[in-house]
Amino acid sequence: GDVAIGVSSVLGVLSLIFWSLALIISLKYVSIVLRADNRGEGGVLALTTLVLEQGPRVQQGAVAALGLVGCALFFGDGSITPAISVLSAVEGLEVVAPALSRVVLPLALLCLLVLFKVQWRGTSHIGRMFGPVMLVWFVVLAVLGGISVAGNPQVLAALNPGYAVGFFVQHSGVALAVFGAVFLSVTGGEALYADLGHFGRTPIASAWFFVAWPALLLNYFGQGALLLRDPAALRNPFYLLAPDWAQLPLVILATCATIIASQAVISGVFSIAQQCKQLGYLPRLRVVQSSADAVGQVYVPSINWLLCAVTVGLVLTFGSSTNLASAYGVGVSMTMLIDSVLMLLLLSVAASRAARLQFVALIGVAVIETGFVLGNLGKIPSGGWFPLLYGLAVYGLMRTWQDGRATVSRQLAAEERPVQRFLADVAIQAPARVPLTAVFLGSNPDTIPRTLVRNVRLNGVLHERTILLTITTERVPHVMRGGRLKVNTLAPGLFRVHAHVGFMERADVPRLLRDAQVLGLECRTEDAVFFLGRDDIVPTSPRGMGQLRKKLFVFLANNSEFAGAHFGIPANRIIELGGQIEI
Repeated sequence: GDVAIGVSSVLGVLSLIFWSLALIISLKYVSIVLRADNRGEGGVLALTTLVLEQGPRVQQGAVAALGLVGCALFFGDGSITPAISVLSAVEGLEVVAPALSRVVLPLALLCLLVLFKVQWRGTSHIGRMFGPVMLVWFVVLAVLGGISVAGNPQVLAALNPGYAVGFFVQHSGVALAVFGAVFLSVTGGEALYADLGHFGRTPIASAWFFVAWPALLLNYFGQGALLLRDPAALRNPFYLLAPDWAQLPLVILATCATIIASQAVISGVFSIAQQCKQLGYLPRLRVVQSSADAVGQVYVPSINWLLCAVTVGLVLTFGSSTNLASAYGVGVSMTMLIDSVLMLLLLSVAASRAARLQFVALIGVAVIETGFVLGNLGKIPSGGWFPLLYGLAVYGLMRTWQDGRATVSRQLAAEERPVQRFLADVAIQAPARVPLTAVFLGSNPDTIPRTLVRNVRLNGVLHERTILLTITTERVPHVMRGGRLKVNTLAPGLFRVHAHVGFMERADVPRLLRDAQVLGLECRTEDAVFFLGRDDIVPTSPRGMGQLRKKLFVFLANNSEFAGAHFGIPANRIIELGGQIEI
């Protein structure tokens, strides 16, 4: 806005856009980061897990915290992206007929509510529209841009990086602000990576190199050419590229395209939420598998409605895409820089020549991204505070859940018994034997779960066939069937089953037990009774977390999904043993 529209300014901004897309999306995300998949899954958490497993033995705690911060910022992105993209598309109505500006907000809100309402159908349903609409969208972008570029071919000179550098030198005051604005052109990279599990690397890479990238460049360059012909087009160069008769259809097409793009970000947030839950960073949330064939496609109702509420709140608070733009860049630029830092850590231990080249290339990209972060810091007062505050809240919630769980686990471990001691106690004071099969769930694969200890102590009975089941979530998306189960006989009638599941899998207990029977578990589990612990957590002890965090932890624990439902156990076969835990 503050830069007069001269040829050098237009070429400078176009050059910035071209090189940002080339370096950040094409080089960094598509060519380097997308290769860093954790057995098919992408996103900042999968990357963090890889660094913790394969990276340098640096401060593991710091790496984990960095990953969680990136994750928390991405959750914020899941609300801002739908808000800003749908709003900016619907704002095209103001170009078509200025009198329509009153309906922009209600219409944008309606689109967003419908988008969140249909999430339960899963990405595959929306995916059927996805391909054709996006293809039409990119073709239209390319045609509109191409016609305009043909009118002023001198804009192609912007491919020379000298213009970007020159623009920086000439307008160093506004350059960072412009850098922040240019940044809006590369913000899809992180969602692209989080959606890796839905689409796979090759389809994403070919779609980017052959369709999306050429179309975007033609369109941005076309807008530049239009501004050289008509500086007044600055009010909305995108829509003014189209002839008058095509503007309304373009608004409709843009709205469909942005809804689909928002869909990609929202499903990325669902994947990350499921990974967080399985890795113990979030409470047990109800996760619905929304596609029978694609395992990565999940729907998380609680997260969906939280995102919906925040998105609607953002649209009402900020009111226009221009105002929202300042909230947008801050969180995304930080998430991208975190991806680069984690990726550099991962590449620093790789020995191959390709990895060394990637390492050097990424350092260059990280320098540019640091520029983006600095360019966006100026936006904190005008809205950039939102993603930071939101990210901080999500991060605080995850840390509270982790710390609270660790405290509870320590308390519970004190009630468990070593196997030999338990067997000795039972031999001395034999409990009554009940002719049934009982399954006791416990988190430690080496001890006797407290639910069994309590049952013997309080009821004085032991089932004839007792199965101790421990489920461990591994830091991989899926565990191969062969390595999933271990079955041991501890004593006559006392069996231990240790199951391993990946962080993208649901632990279905009845099915795991059926698999264990095949592996040599000598009892039928169809009519087994399941014993679960149900503990009241009371924040009384002065030690540990602060009182506020303790109250938050209790609230989260009370509202997390019931363990029986989470593990797929039929409700009529569950017996709960209560207790009290002071934290």
